[in-house]
Amino acid sequence: MSTKRLFQSVAEQIATLIDDGAYPPGTRLPGERELAEKLGVSRVTIREAEIALQAVGRLEIKTGSGVYVSENKPELAEALPGASAFEVTEARLLVESEAAALAAHNITDEGILRLGQLINQMRTGDEGAANEADQEFHLTIAEASNNLAMVHTIKTLWRMREELPEVKATYEAVCVHDADSRTEEHKAVYDALKERDPAGARAAMREHFHRLIEAMLDATERQALEELQQRSSASRERFAAASKIA
Repeated sequence: MSTKRLFQSVAEQIATLIDDGAYPPGTRLPGERELAEKLGVSRVTIREAEIALQAVGRLEIKTGSGVYVSENKPELAEALPGASAFEVTEARLLVESEAAALAAHNITDEGILRLGQLINQMRTGDEGAANEADQEFHLTIAEASNNLAMVHTIKTLWRMREELPEVKATYEAVCVHDADSRTEEHKAVYDALKERDPAGARAAMREHFHRLIEAMLDATERQALEELQQRSSASRERFAAASKIA
């Protein structure tokens, strides 16, 4: 792992410790030497990780005093726009297709092995396990792109998929009907990455999202038709009741 990638990984470990309550907001972090021993890295790497966390508002470095956990998480990191499922999926198509192409250049043998394991997990028939594997599959590819901006963007898009109620409901309505298609599409992405084929990985990922968008359109049409039928039935009932009174 490169020095750059190492301090980024350590920064994520420290952020996780903060989120898990090991270092509550406002408290002082252990010194560089103690953290270096705890995480098995050099003091220089700890220093670089702390600077990176200060840049995103997670830490405050006070000269002569120490490094402190910020009292509040940055509001920008928590806010999500009220995007539709189509907007989220369109953005995923654009970003994740290019992430897959980059990953084809950089992914390790261990990464390929993990993707294969996740595809097998999708085939178990357990919906919860399949959804978890789906998310990890996409995030593993994002990490393999070695582009932090893409990783951050893709993680945010997944937050939108899971935390925006209308987006989550749309995905659930679609994914429950397309488990087999989803698995085979992920297998196509996996095959291209295994061959280290950037163009193939990009095309396979784009095909996956194109099919997903089509499924969303079909689901939306079905929902609109059902709502129309319900309104029509209600109108017929009111008309029948009014006719009896008359």
